[in-house]
Amino acid sequence: MSSTSTGAPRPSHAWFVTTHWSVVLSARDKDPSKSVEALEKLCRTYWYPLYAFARRQGQSPADAEDLTQEFFARLLQKDYLQAAAQEKGRFRTFLLVAFKRFLANEWDRFRAQKRGGGAVHVSLETENAEERYGIEAVEGVNADRVFERRWALTLLERTMNRLRNEFVSASKAEEFERLKSSLTVQHAGISYADIARDLRINEGAARVAVHRLRKRYRDIFRDEIAQTVSSPEEIDAEIQYLLSILGE
Repeated sequence: MSSTSTGAPRPSHAWFVTTHWSVVLSARDKDPSKSVEALEKLCRTYWYPLYAFARRQGQSPADAEDLTQEFFARLLQKDYLQAAAQEKGRFRTFLLVAFKRFLANEWDRFRAQKRGGGAVHVSLETENAEERYGIEAVEGVNADRVFERRWALTLLERTMNRLRNEFVSASKAEEFERLKSSLTVQHAGISYADIARDLRINEGAARVAVHRLRKRYRDIFRDEIAQTVSSPEEIDAEIQYLLSILGE
């Protein structure tokens, strides 16, 4: 993937306070309802990296699913956010630290409650979790790295889905399917002549279409990153770190 910062808009502080993790941090004391709503959206987006972490730690599929659900339920209902100080920065870091604490201190107690039928879960779309985990290469990779890599891949998946949906909404689904391969190759590897032929446009228009697609992809990816950090200044460092994880 090409650099995600070149040409991407830099969000202002006024815009940034509307993003998810910054809402959680700024609203947790002033307006808890907004904080919980924003946190729930993030939880539903990023449950799978924690599931993968739990599986790599040796939990069974059923237990990994249960503990992930219970962790998020407690995160939304209790005072876990008191530990989410502004200086903690990234949601990624906060989430993994809090999950490890839950796993170490409360999981045995939860399993006892579960056997007694008293468990309360937050609803997550976990139907295909084990299938996804089964096709990922995790041998020789520690649980923390599995979590971080899956986090980065989730961001890429969300970025691609948003981009695809924009093209579909504009009745350009076929154009997207033809152009999307250009996101994963260097400029020198793009055959503009082939794209022009397939889309029945001239080569100049093909170059413009690819340029716009790649730029929009970068912008969306940057926006997805922005929703998981607490300030605009953290975005570039987070992008570079996650790209380094993907490059391993």
